[in-house]
Amino acid sequence: MKKILMALSVVLACAAVSAQDTAPASTANQVVTKAPATKASWPVWLAFNSVKDIDVVGFRFTLPYGKCEGVTGFDLGVYGICRYFEGIQLNILRNEVKDIMAGGQLGIYNSAGRADCIGAQLGLFNEARAMRGVQVGIINLADHMYGVQVGLINRAETAYGFQVGGVNVIRESDLAFCPIINIGFDKLTPAL
Repeated sequence: MKKILMALSVVLACAAVSAQDTAPASTANQVVTKAPATKASWPVWLAFNSVKDIDVVGFRFTLPYGKCEGVTGFDLGVYGICRYFEGIQLNILRNEVKDIMAGGQLGIYNSAGRADCIGAQLGLFNEARAMRGVQVGIINLADHMYGVQVGLINRAETAYGFQVGGVNVIRESDLAFCPIINIGFDKLTPAL
């Protein structure tokens, strides 16, 4: 057990060192341009209020907040934001992916609000622009749903799949509202 704790503390210390900003301060006359995202130097990234444009491949630990360009792997913490995500996102308060998400989100509020989501969202409140997979929560929202929504309130603009819950709404369907179960057969759902 001591060896495991020692190895974990070494990895965390190395990741903390790599998380420090080393960029020089810009002067008033200097034009600042946005550099492309760089790959994180370690497979474990600690994001303590971090807003770096990096791509994390491996494990990102966010306390209390972390924002980056992309994550491939596992994201654990309190509040995690990224543009691209592939893997498992487990943040207590919020998981937010701004562009393309493939994998699973588990938290109180899961969002792929302006993004395409392929996989599963499990939480109290789930939202996605185009969802291909499963949403399980109290409130599930998707513009284009291709799969299953299970919750107290389920809403989709178009759907090809099932909704199971108290209030089920598929706005562009012949049967827009149906309690308990609603089925959508919209073949016009955009391919993800």
